[in-house]
Amino acid sequence: MSNEADLLTAYLGLWNNRAVKAGASAEPGEILRELIRRELLDENAHPRTRKPKHEKFYVSVKRVMGADLPAIEKANLVSVYVRVMEDV
Repeated sequence: MSNEADLLTAYLGLWNNRAVKAGASAEPGEILRELIRRELLDENAHPRTRKPKHEKFYVSVKRVMGADLPAIEKANLVSVYVRVMEDV
């Protein structure tokens, strides 16, 4: 099973333009969930071009599944996406 630091690294490899703005004390899992939350809420886009969170979820999961990552990392990343989606 991939640990949270590995998942964060995999995520940043997929979304290489994502800035990590967290304190030094933040855990990799917290950072990953915050980045995914911002992705699903489309906070990285201009307000007039934002897409609905369900559309962002679909596009994000599709990108993860199409990535050149081990199957276990894909499954774990999708699992994090699902948990964050349930919270937003």
